Order: sequence, then structure tokens, then C-alpha cells
Amino acid sequence: MSEILIGLFSISAIAALLALLLEVADRFFADYGEKHIVINDDKDLLIKAGRPLLFTLAEEKIYIPSACGGKGTCGLCKVKIAQGGGPVLPTETPYLNLEELADNIRLSCQVKVKADVQLEIDEELFNIQEFTVAVDKVEPLTPDIKYIGFKILSPEDGITFKAGQYMQLEAPPYKLSKESEFRAYSIATSPFEKNTIGFMITRVKEGVVSNYVHDYLDIGDTATLRGPFGEFCLRESDREMLMIATGSGLAPIYSMIQKIYREGAKRKITLFFGDRKPFDLIYHEELKEFEQSIGDFTYIPTLSRTTDKDNWSGEKGRVTDLIKKYIPDNPEIDVYICGAPAMVSSCEELLLQKGVPVERICYDKFM
Repeated sequence: MSEILIGLFSISAIAALLALLLEVADRFFADYGEKHIVINDDKDLLIKAGRPLLFTLAEEKIYIPSACGGKGTCGLCKVKIAQGGGPVLPTETPYLNLEELADNIRLSCQVKVKADVQLEIDEELFNIQEFTVAVDKVEPLTPDIKYIGFKILSPEDGITFKAGQYMQLEAPPYKLSKESEFRAYSIATSPFEKNTIGFMITRVKEGVVSNYVHDYLDIGDTATLRGPFGEFCLRESDREMLMIATGSGLAPIYSMIQKIYREGAKRKITLFFGDRKPFDLIYHEELKEFEQSIGDFTYIPTLSRTTDKDNWSGEKGRVTDLIKKYIPDNPEIDVYICGAPAMVSSCEELLLQKGVPVERICYDKFM
């Protein structure tokens, strides 16, 4: 048995090495020359071929949504490629359903431009901008989460976005990365603020951008943002709202709440916010004050790892426990959920069981 395992390991190692060598050879020795990228049968770009489509388009100031920085793990950078995409790769298939495969939908970060390409993208993506910003606020929110506030330096007219959307933040080359990398972070500030913007950024182990933010980014430093992206936004409705968040998933929810009450809307809102310990509850005091000053807002935090030493008298457990406890069957509500994928899926399943129509459940899964 041990010989078989050793043999399988050796074959896997050789295959991995060959794949790496092919990638290196393709990157440094293959010359695909210049190719055309035709977008929406209208825009014709002449580009130097050889790089993934996502980055090639970015060089032309066309920014496709991506949360993972082109690592092939978020599945957001989908485009329709009518010609020149090559075969669908195994790295794409987990993020594409049968209908998308039949419609020639591809992950632009996985499609390397080696031939002329014809593709279709949403016209709104031509309006995505690149912003130069300067750090004007750094605030530790929890041991793992920092608030980073930026002043918009350019364009001079600031930024326009919808509450719930996200931006891509660039980390320059440093000890964890030999090249610039982008990651997506939801906007935490009010959309009424045109010249400033802020984010709640969780440190991720070995995360290139999050560690750069936590360890290097400081007041006065400049950075690059791209966006805004995303469709996790408030919908037109008069129904009561249930908002559910964990950790830095509070960011887009917080932006939505600010917008609603800044506009003077009278919609009733309940916020379920979950984390592990009392010190993990972002903006806990601010949300309590918000609840006292606004009659239609109810804030219910819950902790999953509290002990007697924490002196916590509030709800205990996960946000799913709050759904079971507080949400009746067939409620007339709109739901907005943001946090880790497993949490979002669990909440959605429970709400569907409660009789909430799927079209009234809007979510953003933090990757």
C-alpha cells in the first residue's frame, strides 16, 4: 500500500511540476504577438497578447468585477466570449452552470488571450473608474478588522456609488507579492459622501492585500481604487427589512442603513449582527445609540463564543438562531445578508423554510 501511495504522490508531483514548467514557458517564452479584442461588436482593441483577459482589459481601462484579484476563486469576472476563448478550463467549471456554459460564459481571469477575441460585457462597465486616494483615517475596530478611510484625490468630482457596492483596492509589490494585486472590499460609508470613502477590512492569513492594509497602509499614504461594482443594493419596496451580518460583512449593511435614514425613510429595520466575543462587535455602541434615536430600527447582536467572564447579557448563538427565534412564518419582509458563504447559505435556507420568497432575499457572500 505504501508503494502505491508513493507512486501516486510521485505522479501527482511530476504532473504539477510539468504544469508549472508549461506555465513558466508560456509566460516567458511564448510570443502571441498583437491580437484584436472586439467588445459588443463595437469597440476594437489592439493589444499585446499572452495575458489573462481580465488583466488585458484592465490595461485598457476596462474593469471587470473581481473579488479575488484574478485568482479564479470568486467567480465574479464572467464575460460572454463568442470567439477566441479556447476550451473551458477545469478551474472555470465550478463557477459556471450548464446554461452559462451553453451561452459561452467564461471567467475572464482564466482565459488567456492567444487569438483574436470577440466578447460581450455590460455597457455599464465602461463607466467604472480608477481613483487615486489618500488615507485619512485608520481605526482598529477589532483585533482582526481595521477601518480604513480615504480622501478622493482624483477624479476631482469625487465618487458616486450605491449603498451595498464594493471597490477594488490595490496593494503594490511588497514582501508578500512581487506584483500589484487587487482585492474587493465593500464600502462602509454613506453614498452621500462624495469625497471620502471607507472600508472595514479583515486581516486574512497570508492575504496579500489585507496584510498590506493592516501592516503598511498609514495616514497620508496614497492608494488606487477601482469601481464601484456590485448589485447588492437596496431595492424599491415599502416592506419591513431584515438585515443580517457577521464580522466585516456589516460594511455594506451599515452603508445601507445610513442611506435609508439620511433620506428620512420610515421603513422598519431589524439588524441581526453576529460574532464571537464582545470585542468583535463592530460599531456596537454606535448601533445601540442608533436604535435609541431612531424608533424604526432594532439592533439585535448575538455572540457564539461568549463565556461567563464576558459578562454578556445579550443573545447567545449564531444569527441563524435569531432567525428561528424572531422571524415568524410567511413574514412580509425584504432580507439583506452579508458575510461568510456558509453563514449566508444557512440563513437563506432557514428563511426559505420560513416562507420568505427567494426573490426577496438579497445577499453578498464575502470570499
